[in-house]
Amino acid sequence: MTHLRSGSRSTSAAKSQSATPFAVTRRRFVDRVTVAFATWCCLTAPAGAGDVAVNVIDRRGGVVADVAVTLAPTGRHIDPPPRPSGTAVMDQQNRAFVPRVLVVGVGTSVEFPNNDSVSHQVYSFSPAKKFQLPLYKGTRHAPVVFDRHGLVVLGCNIHDAMAGYILVTEAPYFGTTGRDGALTLPAVPPGEYELTLWSPLIADPPEALVRAIHVDVHEGSSSTVQLTRDLRMRPEPRPRHGDWEY
Repeated sequence: MTHLRSGSRSTSAAKSQSATPFAVTRRRFVDRVTVAFATWCCLTAPAGAGDVAVNVIDRRGGVVADVAVTLAPTGRHIDPPPRPSGTAVMDQQNRAFVPRVLVVGVGTSVEFPNNDSVSHQVYSFSPAKKFQLPLYKGTRHAPVVFDRHGLVVLGCNIHDAMAGYILVTEAPYFGTTGRDGALTLPAVPPGEYELTLWSPLIADPPEALVRAIHVDVHEGSSSTVQLTRDLRMRPEPRPRHGDWEY
């Protein structure tokens, strides 16, 4: 811990008086920036858009984290929101992919840093994206572009127990539930949508994880999905390395 030694009272008072004009100017500047940012948010958000809240609980009422959620409009055309700039990250820590489930839009670049204490050799043989990253630690490989929709199952050719998942979607709104089993998709235009859930630990049939929802112009939408089957003890599908090209 770093400790700062206090000066004399008179010196502190002089510094406080001399700093006052700067502090006032800085505060006014921050206030103007805050107002400008809030105004920009209001102007760029779709008119009448509402938040869509999703909660996922298991059959006993416990929260379910790391559930992929996608929201796609049905019926009339709705302009998709702008894609966020930058790249997504699928890390490797403690011999596991972090996060376990990542949802990205088609065309997104994903980085695969290895912040573990051991080397990893990441691969996928999924139809949506086949790739291999030779044995490495740190950040040694260029980001991978995921240009087709579908589920990408990740594995490590050194550690068979490792499994990660990237869901590549064409839906304009998506995310994963947090530790509280909840996800909020902000600024969704009013209309009819199809809400879809997925997780490698959910054993409920796929058709039970899709529902139609209506987003109201003023109130948005709120959905609680309760699973009917126990969660899997082990994630599925599992990565396979039988086709590894040495």
